[in-house]
Amino acid sequence: MGKVLANIKTEMSIKIKVINAQETYNLRHQVMWPDKPREFIILNNDEEGIHFGLLKDSTIISVVSLFIKNNCAQFRKFATKTSEQGNGYGSILLHHVIELISNEKKIEKLWCNARADKTSFYEKFGMIQTTKNFIKGDINYIIMEKTFAN
Repeated sequence: MGKVLANIKTEMSIKIKVINAQETYNLRHQVMWPDKPREFIILNNDEEGIHFGLLKDSTIISVVSLFIKNNCAQFRKFATKTSEQGNGYGSILLHHVIELISNEKKIEKLWCNARADKTSFYEKFGMIQTTKNFIKGDINYIIMEKTFAN
């Protein structure tokens, strides 16, 4: 899968880079909670995270924020511009984050709060559903995780 994604990156002339938290806010708001105030998408600990942006023609079209604590990593606020969804950009970005985490010997688990209707997307990356779930803003979430044998 890595070679395939590497080829896609080249053909689409896209770039993944570390960005600051503020650079994620517009896309998070537009995609995730457009009917809520902008503050709704800002995390109290955003400054502690590592934020990634996937750029297409120098425009950020997909973002994800990574938070590492002890031997676990959580990705949050994963969003791809609505008009670009289904084109593989989110997959490229998530694959990049998983690859980074898998190379960190101290990280044993990656997890996320997945919207229930998106679990099949995350399963493609080896993430499994746990029995933990919750509701936020009338949306059902399931905690999903991937473990690493480091």
